[in-house]
Amino acid sequence: MTAEIYRDAWGIPHLRADSAQELAHAQGRTTAVDRAWQLEVERHRSQGTSAAFLGAEAVGWDRFARQARLDDTARRCFAALEGRDPETAAWVVSYVQGVNDGLAEGARRAPEFAATGLAPGRWQPWSPLGVWLGTHILFAGFPAKLWREEVVRLLGAEAVELFAMDGPGTSGSNGWLVSGERTVTGQAVIAGDPHRFIEDPGVYQQIRLSCPEFDVIGLAVPGVPGIAHFAHTGTVAWAITNAMADYQDLYRERLRSAGSSVEVLDPDGEWRAVERHVETVEVAGGEPVEVEVIETARGPVVIGGVGAEESISLRYPPRVTEDLGFSALLPLLRAREVADVDRAFDLWAEPVNVVQAADTEGGLLHRVAGRVPVRSEDNRTRVVAAWEPGHEWQGWHEMPCGSFEDGVAVMANQRGPATPLGVEFAPPHRATRIRQLLDGSRKWSARDMPVVHMDTHLASAAALLDRLAALGEGLGLEAVALREQLLGWDRRMDAGSSDAAAYAAVRGAVVRRLAAHPALAVLADPPAYPEVFLPWLALTPRVGLALENLLKAEELYGIERDAVLRDAVEEVAAGRTPGTWGDTHRLAPWRALPDPSYEAPGLSGDHDCVLCTSAVPGLTDLSARGPAARYVWDLADRDNSLWVVPLGADGVPGTAHHRDQLPLWLKGDLAPVATDWNKLTKENHDD
Repeated sequence: MTAEIYRDAWGIPHLRADSAQELAHAQGRTTAVDRAWQLEVERHRSQGTSAAFLGAEAVGWDRFARQARLDDTARRCFAALEGRDPETAAWVVSYVQGVNDGLAEGARRAPEFAATGLAPGRWQPWSPLGVWLGTHILFAGFPAKLWREEVVRLLGAEAVELFAMDGPGTSGSNGWLVSGERTVTGQAVIAGDPHRFIEDPGVYQQIRLSCPEFDVIGLAVPGVPGIAHFAHTGTVAWAITNAMADYQDLYRERLRSAGSSVEVLDPDGEWRAVERHVETVEVAGGEPVEVEVIETARGPVVIGGVGAEESISLRYPPRVTEDLGFSALLPLLRAREVADVDRAFDLWAEPVNVVQAADTEGGLLHRVAGRVPVRSEDNRTRVVAAWEPGHEWQGWHEMPCGSFEDGVAVMANQRGPATPLGVEFAPPHRATRIRQLLDGSRKWSARDMPVVHMDTHLASAAALLDRLAALGEGLGLEAVALREQLLGWDRRMDAGSSDAAAYAAVRGAVVRRLAAHPALAVLADPPAYPEVFLPWLALTPRVGLALENLLKAEELYGIERDAVLRDAVEEVAAGRTPGTWGDTHRLAPWRALPDPSYEAPGLSGDHDCVLCTSAVPGLTDLSARGPAARYVWDLADRDNSLWVVPLGADGVPGTAHHRDQLPLWLKGDLAPVATDWNKLTKENHDD
């Protein structure tokens, strides 16, 4: 194969080949060399085999991956892809061959292999599909239905809305498109940042893919060929945000033993045999764990099993359709205009996203893409009874389109074009603030956009501060001083702000006191569900994320919220020490293995800020989620585009490009996109 690998000043790979197939091989190989450890962790997670080298902490995920049949679904989807779209299937195979050709070299670079005793394995043609599925299976937040069941059972149906909020395990994004009528160049600018769990190595890989058919630069998902979410082809660019759609269902199943087989009660009243087998999860340093795998006509059983008090199955689109949407990937790379992007996203499956795109001819696109089943309202909100009729899927929703207002479209996971497809959405604060900032100028340039990325105004603070202002007599002198400090605060969650630290401390104390109140504490002990679902069922984070609702509700189960707030202010006033928000609000990326050399930097921002670096009020100020990348796509000149990731392009600890972008990311600076081959450094070896 003939392929060339170049690097820019940040170590970002720029790949050039004679064909799309050769380019896919080069992308796979380069990714394996740069990120072998990350690729192997993700492959093993999709297979449910990660505990074999990560130990007991990984058993919970492996159990879920086995029971949800992620690897089997990936196999089925690839087999269907071969029949439906052989060109894309062959392209995926080329990528996999490249990964396999580069893994040994990558493993020699990555110290984690020696530390765990893991030997690099061999990728199968369906492995990229498994990685994609494992990465996104929880994006729709189906465990929130388990939470709603508990809320209804213990507090009543009316309480569900009180806790309606972007749940702990979901991911979001900011995205905005400014059309040519509102830019200094007369060409559109697209900007934003995906909010995901920050991982080391990063969940997005900056890369350029060039061959005679296309020349695309963007943010790829390591382990998956092409550039799906954020890209610029030179004549058209696109970006996505999470649509917050609901497209996965949970069914309560009735299972029984029938001799050597297992039967399930179906909606027609008949008991039918279901598939059942047992798999073994190997555990480093521990005993193997057996996992019962059962699948009904609805889907795989992910909670319970034969003899369990409760059994629940999961129905998710790729398991039903045998389609993960990979047929969209090559058409996206080949796109020349907005219409091409639109047609490509017609083939998209999951996760369900809001897409924004623009081209150099003035074309604009704002739409939802993905696959959402049509079914009853109960399916969308609750766990439904599998044996009752009326819960079947009945086709697929048409994907709605969004609008442009005064030449601008803004999406930040709020209610928008995807409203008919979802149940819970993010509060409107980020979207409203982005719109306010963009309305502050009639003309924008690409280099102006970091001002929006880094805005730290916290509109949701009003709910607590308004109550604080209305508190009557009864506060001690130190508490009065704290109250006056907070009422004079500019409501910006800046790392260097002592006022922001004081607000966060009071907020956390309020959350803990509300969660401990007997009226809400009935939710503190969740059912004995698998641990992968527990983040959705933890009371304190739920109270923290829903605090605005809980404080603004007319009545809250007899809780005297002013008394709670008064006690919280007194607590913080009596015990606080001088400090700033950045002292405790620090970046805590997920790593498969601990890194003792890591020093967590302080962060500005918060969950409802445009700079969405999420703490968990009442639990921790550390930020495990935040902007997993920032981008600015300039349609006037691709070389005026900008981007950054939280750490760096290289996944190997200690290398020059492992964390070299972190200072930029912390300050809000972005690196320039470079596309002039003459200004790049060619690697010595050919693919």
